[in-house]
Amino acid sequence: MGFQRRSGPLLTGLSVGLLLFFSWMMCAQPASLSALAHHPHLCQTTWDADGRRYPGFFCPRLSDTPEEAYCCHLQAAGGFCCTQAEFEALNQVNLSALRPPPIFRGPGPLLALSLYSLLLVALMTADLVHFCRVRGRGRGRDRCRHLGPSSDRRPSRSSTARPLQASSVEQLRKDGNELFKCGDYEGALTAYTQALGLGATPQDQAILHRNRAACHLKLEDYEKAETEATKAIEKDGGDVKALYRRSQALEKLGRLDQAVLDLQRCVSLEPKNKVFQEALRNIAGQIQEKVRYMSSTDAKVEQMFQILLDPQEKGTEKKQKASQNLVVLAREDAGAEKIFRSNGVQLLQRLLDTGEPDLMLAALRTLVGICSEHQSRTVATLSVLGTRRVVSMLGVENQAVSLAACHLLQVMFDALKEGVKKGFRGKEGAIIVDPARELKVLISNLLELLTEVGVSGQGRDNALTLLIKVVPRKSPKDPNNSLTLWVIDQGLKKILEVGGSVQDPPGELTVTANSRMSASILLSKLFDDLKCDAERENFHRLCENYIKSWFEGHGLAGKLRAIQTVSCLLQGPCDAGNRALELNGVMESVIALCASEQEEEQLVAVEALIHAAGKAKRASFITANGVSLLKDLYKRSEKDSIRIRALVGLCKLGSAGGTDFSMKQFAEGSTLKLAKQCRKWLCNDQMDVGTRRWAVEGLAYLTFDADVKEEFVEDAAALKALFQLSKSEERSVLFAVASALVNCTNSYDYEEPDPKMVELAKYAKQHVPEQHPKDKPSFVRARVKKLLAAGVVSAMTCMVKTESPVLTSSCRELLSRVFLALVEEVEDRGTVVAQGGGKALLPLALEGTDVGQTKAAQALAKLTITSNPEMTFPGERIYEVVRPLVSLLHLNCSGLQNFEALMALTNLAGISERLRQKILKEKAVPMIEGYMFEEHEMLRRAATECMCNLAMSKEVQDLFEATGNDRLKLLVLYSGEDDELLRRAAAGGLAVLTSVRPSLCSRIPQVTTHWLEILQALLLSPSQELQHRGAVVVLNMVEASKEIASTLMESEVLEILSVLAKDKESPVTRAATACLGKAVEYGLIKPSQDGK
Repeated sequence: MGFQRRSGPLLTGLSVGLLLFFSWMMCAQPASLSALAHHPHLCQTTWDADGRRYPGFFCPRLSDTPEEAYCCHLQAAGGFCCTQAEFEALNQVNLSALRPPPIFRGPGPLLALSLYSLLLVALMTADLVHFCRVRGRGRGRDRCRHLGPSSDRRPSRSSTARPLQASSVEQLRKDGNELFKCGDYEGALTAYTQALGLGATPQDQAILHRNRAACHLKLEDYEKAETEATKAIEKDGGDVKALYRRSQALEKLGRLDQAVLDLQRCVSLEPKNKVFQEALRNIAGQIQEKVRYMSSTDAKVEQMFQILLDPQEKGTEKKQKASQNLVVLAREDAGAEKIFRSNGVQLLQRLLDTGEPDLMLAALRTLVGICSEHQSRTVATLSVLGTRRVVSMLGVENQAVSLAACHLLQVMFDALKEGVKKGFRGKEGAIIVDPARELKVLISNLLELLTEVGVSGQGRDNALTLLIKVVPRKSPKDPNNSLTLWVIDQGLKKILEVGGSVQDPPGELTVTANSRMSASILLSKLFDDLKCDAERENFHRLCENYIKSWFEGHGLAGKLRAIQTVSCLLQGPCDAGNRALELNGVMESVIALCASEQEEEQLVAVEALIHAAGKAKRASFITANGVSLLKDLYKRSEKDSIRIRALVGLCKLGSAGGTDFSMKQFAEGSTLKLAKQCRKWLCNDQMDVGTRRWAVEGLAYLTFDADVKEEFVEDAAALKALFQLSKSEERSVLFAVASALVNCTNSYDYEEPDPKMVELAKYAKQHVPEQHPKDKPSFVRARVKKLLAAGVVSAMTCMVKTESPVLTSSCRELLSRVFLALVEEVEDRGTVVAQGGGKALLPLALEGTDVGQTKAAQALAKLTITSNPEMTFPGERIYEVVRPLVSLLHLNCSGLQNFEALMALTNLAGISERLRQKILKEKAVPMIEGYMFEEHEMLRRAATECMCNLAMSKEVQDLFEATGNDRLKLLVLYSGEDDELLRRAAAGGLAVLTSVRPSLCSRIPQVTTHWLEILQALLLSPSQELQHRGAVVVLNMVEASKEIASTLMESEVLEILSVLAKDKESPVTRAATACLGKAVEYGLIKPSQDGK
């Protein structure tokens, strides 16, 4: 007892003395910076004016992120943890510039430190003895005082379970902090999420939500960051960090008004925090700038409308500039919203009311920007302008205004069907409508426009084009075709009325040369969109009732309209046209009207006869009954318009045998005479374009005959006239031009018959198709070269650019076939590229029939293989090539298409990392890997070469480095195959992978026991390229591990490398020398006496 009373003060005094001694020794450190230099992580203990004690702490705390490791106030009452940058900014100090604390050296400090340690141990021992004695006496007194000692000390279940749960949450939070510090934000997010699932306390939940917000900020997912920070604030309203992080997320989301409120609250909670003050100043500046911009935009918009609506500014340059600026401003979402909110739609309506084409164009183009991808603004615009008013602008005589109105309506349809893609928050989305109702109102007005008198022919064509784009389903996978059924019920008669109209007769609807074709295409698409026999039967019934209504009781004029309607159906849904021909009296009336003396009546009847002759059901009937009539019309008619149509009918009948040389409908030489007359009319510039179109129709059928093809490609004037006609406004000629080119290039599908089947057919006395001698490959190649010399590529490029509905999917397929035939020979591909063929192939490969897209993609592959892709597809266009090429890797494509796609992708993968990423994004790697296992050696080789180039991407490297796969093994084994090209590709892939991923070097000996033999074979190969690849792989393995290097040096590889190192200077020599040098560095071998 006495020792304890005396020893406590004595040891305490000694300890204090030693502490004063050490403090005196530390006086060399400047006092002003000592706390900052030595204790930047410590927030010191302090007391406030009321005597409350605030314990100190070290940063970071468990509630802080790993980056917040510095105390931004030296007093705990106002202290909080922050980052190094915030610490240095707050205290105006550069930690890296400060001197480190002095290190005491020598015997004096060491002796003092030893003495101080001994005294501390003695003090702790004395305190322990005193504690044990006092506790023993206390227990004795307790036993005397209490009778039941242990009943009240049993711990509850909650007190034992709760620390375990808290420990789990705390451990997960620590793990998340470590992952966050390492930059693994996804992993940290997962850890924090797991901790939340363990039932953390409200305080812990606030911290975890706050940490999750920090992860989302790093991952640039600002909406989730805002959500998590809000949850943290709901748990703890005074959480300054959560408020600050939410303000950061809101700032990134562009919601500056809400972000500034959070920052103001942060500053009110911590008025001295310079970080919050600086952030508040920055965001206030952004708000002022935005207000300034919006106010200036308001003024600009108002000024533009004043200029445009000022009658004194009529036709001035100032007015033109104002209209251009308005259109440009509307192209940006913010500008379009500003115009919309500035009463812009009403002002644009006033511009439309002026009737001036320039102002109307500016108004329509501005409305396109306002309605683009924004459903609510579109509905508001329709409400202000009126649906009827917008649709009626299609029918104006000015073609540019009609096209602009067509574009506006297309944008409105897209906005109503697809909704808002670029979301606006707040009041912008306040208008709630039923898109289906608005769509039907628009379509109903379009259908009404079709039959209105006074509407321009161009406007009618634009209305048909919109219906073609909007009504049918985009994909057969979409089960809902209700819009098509509704249009058939409400507007089929109106569409048939346009299809049955004659061009420019007095008192009839105004139509163009393309109107009937557009109506035929719309009818065809509507019919193809039907899903069942009942729906098709209803379509047939409506068509037949309409034709009967005109055929009976309306005299000759009614019969003409009915026959014209049948022609329209024959060009569109031919099933409906064939059924209409079978109606009582229709075919007889057609034959009878062909002998009419009236030109208009003859034209209608002959065209119907021509369209009917193209159908297999009617060809035999017309051959038996109509040939003599057509010949008579051709010989005796004085009207070229009648003669040329009769000639086309004869051409159709003459080509009934197709490419079969043994089936000829007419006498020898007759088809050549018909073709000669067609070429003559085609080259006649004095005839109108509509009449010359029929000459192309005739050639499209006659060119099934190889003799006609040969004469046609030899006629330079006819080819020039054909290409000029394809570039004209007569769009209905496109299909005929494409058909003639397909026939001339023999790019239609043709399968060589099996000789055994041919013999069997002859024995059974069955007809065997025969190929014309001039359809052999040599003749076809000669014709292709003549077409290229005549400028066929430029003509086809113009055809592809056509935005008319006449450019159907079938027409696109024909153009794709011709392009594929043109690029078949390597020497012709440069000409195709020079004339814009590469650019024209891209839309053909992305839109059209499946066959057409495949043909175009194959042509793209051929161009990519033999030419520089960066020159063939300049700019961003090169990235559009990837998807069509990847589509050729599917199993439904032929082996040749697979091979060419792999070769083309190999070229693209070797250009840039961005292209490699595009290939990966299109999910091509699994398909390429599949072809690496193909039995066909060329496919296997091409796939390996492609993978070799793709191996330069990190994602592909990760695939090879992942455990549990045989990708690396396959490359190693392929490096030992007999096929030199395959070995070269596989060894190249190994060289790339082992250079960027050294961990793969240690796995090579594990994948196969023959790895040494394979490497030795590469090094001993007579090919310099294989030697180089093998030497690089060996070098990478030697540099990766001393153990692997030892294994290599103990084998024959050492001797091979020694021989290669003595060879003349080359990449192989340098790699071999580097291998040996590394082995010397490891001490595995020693240099020779001459130092080599």
